[in-house]
Amino acid sequence: MKILSGLKRLVVGRRLPNERLGETLLPKRLALPVFASDALSSVAYAPDEILITLSLAGMAGYLFSWQIGVAVAVVVAVVVWSYRQTVHAYPSGGGDYEVAAANLGRPASLTVASALMVDYVLTVAVSVSAGVINAKAMFGWIDGHEVVIAVGVILVLTVMNLRGVRESGAFFALPTYVFMASMLLMIGIGLFRIVVLGQELRSETAHLVVVAPEGAREAVGWALVAVIARAFSSGCAALTGVEAISNGVPAFREPKSRHAATVLGMLGVIAVVMVLGIMALANLTKVHLIDELTGAHYVDPEGGTIHAAAVTVIGQLSRVVFGDWLMPAFYVVVTATMLILFLAANTAFNGFPSLANILARDGFLPKQLHSRGDRLAFSNGIVSLAVTAIVLVWVFDASVTALIQLYVVGVFISFTIGQTGMVRHWNRALVGETDRALRRRMLRSRAVNAVGAAMTGVVLLVVLVSKFTHGAWMALVAMAAMYTLMTLISRHYRSVAEEVALREDSDRALPSRVRAVVLVQEVNLPTAKAINFAKASHSNSLSAVVVAVDPDATRQLVQEWGSEDFGIPLTVVASPYREITGPFIKYVSELRTSNPRDVVAVYIPEYVVGHWGEAILHNQTALFIRTRLHFMAGVMVISVPYQLRSSTSARERARRASRPRMGSRKE
Repeated sequence: MKILSGLKRLVVGRRLPNERLGETLLPKRLALPVFASDALSSVAYAPDEILITLSLAGMAGYLFSWQIGVAVAVVVAVVVWSYRQTVHAYPSGGGDYEVAAANLGRPASLTVASALMVDYVLTVAVSVSAGVINAKAMFGWIDGHEVVIAVGVILVLTVMNLRGVRESGAFFALPTYVFMASMLLMIGIGLFRIVVLGQELRSETAHLVVVAPEGAREAVGWALVAVIARAFSSGCAALTGVEAISNGVPAFREPKSRHAATVLGMLGVIAVVMVLGIMALANLTKVHLIDELTGAHYVDPEGGTIHAAAVTVIGQLSRVVFGDWLMPAFYVVVTATMLILFLAANTAFNGFPSLANILARDGFLPKQLHSRGDRLAFSNGIVSLAVTAIVLVWVFDASVTALIQLYVVGVFISFTIGQTGMVRHWNRALVGETDRALRRRMLRSRAVNAVGAAMTGVVLLVVLVSKFTHGAWMALVAMAAMYTLMTLISRHYRSVAEEVALREDSDRALPSRVRAVVLVQEVNLPTAKAINFAKASHSNSLSAVVVAVDPDATRQLVQEWGSEDFGIPLTVVASPYREITGPFIKYVSELRTSNPRDVVAVYIPEYVVGHWGEAILHNQTALFIRTRLHFMAGVMVISVPYQLRSSTSARERARRASRPRMGSRKE
């Protein structure tokens, strides 16, 4: 145990007391990489998914790429503006869940919660998988090992987050800022070379003609509209992560709401610039992407067919912008993109545990998710998220294109319900408000949230219609299952609370009789200690019981018992099938009487050992008996510990661990 404890300290770090919680709060410079990395990183793969989806319509689809980019940027701006109202109105960290609970009722709040929980898991799976795909632009050996590498990345992120929010934020800050700077530099230099200098930049796929899959080559009319709608819904992945800031407001330094709103504003400006800049560059340099799994393929100028997909949009743009005169910058962009995609999962590692903590507090998830770990992080929520995401990556073979079809549905459900709840919040607030200036601010906020609700509602319909048969139905099934699970957990907790609540008519009378029994397996010091403790309890009757498994051993035990002066009778229970548990349980049940106020107290001697290996060698029979007796009404089980010599070192370790640390340095 000492080795395991030391290993835990090495990996996670030393424990922090509750009074140091304030030291883990985030300033704006760290909050931006912690909470905004998901939304910023989705800029790296959202353009890919737009262009890949448009390839289903052949070359005609690419005519609408920049319009889709503008539409996505508008939605990003509106949603960010809307959430700035939310963090001011509900700064406790519940986000859309709290908004829905306060204004729309429990069904709406649980719908939001289930949608966000599923979407956070998908955020980790999609972000890490996308990072692995981007890494292949530099490391070709990754091909074929995507799942293993993705699982490894998730495990690293899990360990970093178990060390605490502030420490993980400091670790993630540099890659996030390098990504933002390199992306803005690439967009600026690319547009300057094309627009100002008039240079003709062409991507590596500009000369290739995209041929749509069989059956989709004549994508005109409604078929083309369907492809455009699906491409738009895939591009809306750029909005994921925006809601995490509203869930993470308690992690900000004071004043929490103002800092959270500032970070939201910074996120909105940067994300919009990146989306518009990347889509404009992709359009000007004629980037063409396909998904070879759909049957789409390239045709080169000589008429040759190419089925292999090209590298990502970011990879092609950085190569064409920097490749011919500033090659190191190309590697910086690709490396930063790879890292930000990996680190984007960190948004979910903060949002999921925070939301799970609130749901556990309200009784909709196991209460273990409400407690903080050694480093004041919600460790159980972090581990739960990691395990679920690893399973998802494994099942979908780390395929971004497959996972992206499940994505976005949940986040737009929470967007729509949350913004609708905010409209109702402002309606209620306006009823009793007479201050003119305050009413104007409320009316303005209500208008922002109303536009946000309408726009996200339309996007949600587009996403559901365009993606339902392509995998979105699985996300909806997962949300329904999560909703049902939370409802059942809440029902159980309410039922238990009602069952154990003290009432005026509760039976608080003392037991009329207590019949004590000591389980004897050997005549030794632990047995003598159990007998003495049972005597000190002054039961109405006291006896010792031995189960005769081995006749010779039982005969010897009876002789040893007779030579000692314990002062209580010894009952020998026959065991024709050579087992202890069954006959002893039967004996105890026969002591029960028809009087419900009678109690049988069973004393069981147990060894206390100092090493985990020794625990396997002792107390196994006592464990089985104790477990069975717990289900018998009117029976109390008392474990009487006897410390073996090896337990001394364990007691000393526990004493040192509980000793207050003097003069510990601040972190």
